This record gives sequence, structure tokens and C-alpha cells, in this order.
Amino acid sequence: MRFKDVFSIIGPAMVGPSSSHTAGAVRLGRVARELLGCTPERADIAFFGSFADTYRGHGTDLAVAAGLLGCDTDDMRIPQSLELAVEAGMQVFFRSGRGLAAHPNTAEIRLIAGDREVHMRGASIGGGNIEIENVNGFDVRFSAMYPTLLVFHADRPGMIAAIAGMLGRENINIGSMDLDRKGRSGAALTAIESDSGFAPELLERLSALSDVTDVRVIDITEGGR
Repeated sequence: MRFKDVFSIIGPAMVGPSSSHTAGAVRLGRVARELLGCTPERADIAFFGSFADTYRGHGTDLAVAAGLLGCDTDDMRIPQSLELAVEAGMQVFFRSGRGLAAHPNTAEIRLIAGDREVHMRGASIGGGNIEIENVNGFDVRFSAMYPTLLVFHADRPGMIAAIAGMLGRENINIGSMDLDRKGRSGAALTAIESDSGFAPELLERLSALSDVTDVRVIDITEGGR
């Protein structure tokens, strides 16, 4: 990921002590929560690399839990997030992950609520910035710096053109796009970062497309609060 401006390096307004170990961790938790679409009943979090060595001392565990509750990076409730999780009925489990990760500040998050379950792997890459690397087994990358559309669909000819066409007719500019599939003509996921949000009516039309199985929006930008 390229840093866009000096604020991407300095980091956001936050409850410290570290933009990488707390602010970035809050954002990872928030993205995972938005993937699930609600407060999780259970969260299993595995830390890798530096995260695994220091997550208790740097408050990374508290930060991820706060993000799962919907807190932003400057929320003064972050130090009490585990108590708040209990009050919200959320069980949170932490462990050190096994094996190597691409980035030393990597977390894998598994969330469950009712019959819904999501898996996400992402890294805090500095200055409070993050990079999501995997969603539900799909290797798609996005930064969550912009409103992000995730379309789960079947891999078939014309699908990407149909999605892009709908966005184009809504005058939505695509900043980046990434796609992964689990096999030829199998399940696929397209992740699109845009300069603007996505209207509910557009999401309904996307969901109604043939071979689309789910549509999710991740928006943890200032305007998406």
C-alpha cells in the first residue's frame, strides 16, 4: 500500500500507545464487525509476529475488541473494551497464531453471530493504516481507507461487467478492484474501493443479480461513521 499523504504516516486521532498496535488494531476489528454486520456473539482472534509478542502490553487485544464493538480509534472506552464486550454478550478469545505471516502485525479474526460466520485476515501496516488480505478464504486486498463494496458471486462471464456497469450508471468512481475465486466457475469475491458510498437501492439491485450470493459494504471512513 502507498501512503497517500502525511496524515497516513502520522496516524489518526487515537487512544494510544501505538498507531500500529492500537489504532490499526481498532480498524481491523471494525472491518471484521462490518463484514459480520452486527455485534458478534463470539470472537476468536489470533495474533502473529510482533502482535503475538506484545498484544497484551500494547493493548492490541483491547483495541481489536473495541473495534468489534464499533468503537473508533479515538474512543476513550477502548481500555474498557473487554468489560464492554461482556456487557454486550460477546465472548472474546485471544491466542498467538502459529506459522509466519506476510506482515509482522497480522491478526486473523473469526466472528460468529447466530448462523452467520466470517473469517478475516489483515495487518496493521503503520500510521493506523491497515490492509485486509483475506476474507472468508478469498485472497482479496483492500485498505478500508475508502468505502468498500464486497460482492460474493459465482465466477461466470459477464459478472464483473454487470457489477461495474451498475456502479458506472450511479456515477460511482472505482478506485481499486481485486477479485479472487476458489476455482474455475466456482465461488468468487470481488472487492471494490470507491470514492463515494453505496446507496441502499444500488445494493438491492446488486443483490438481485443472477449468481450474486451476498453483498457487504465496509465503510469506516469519517463520512461512514
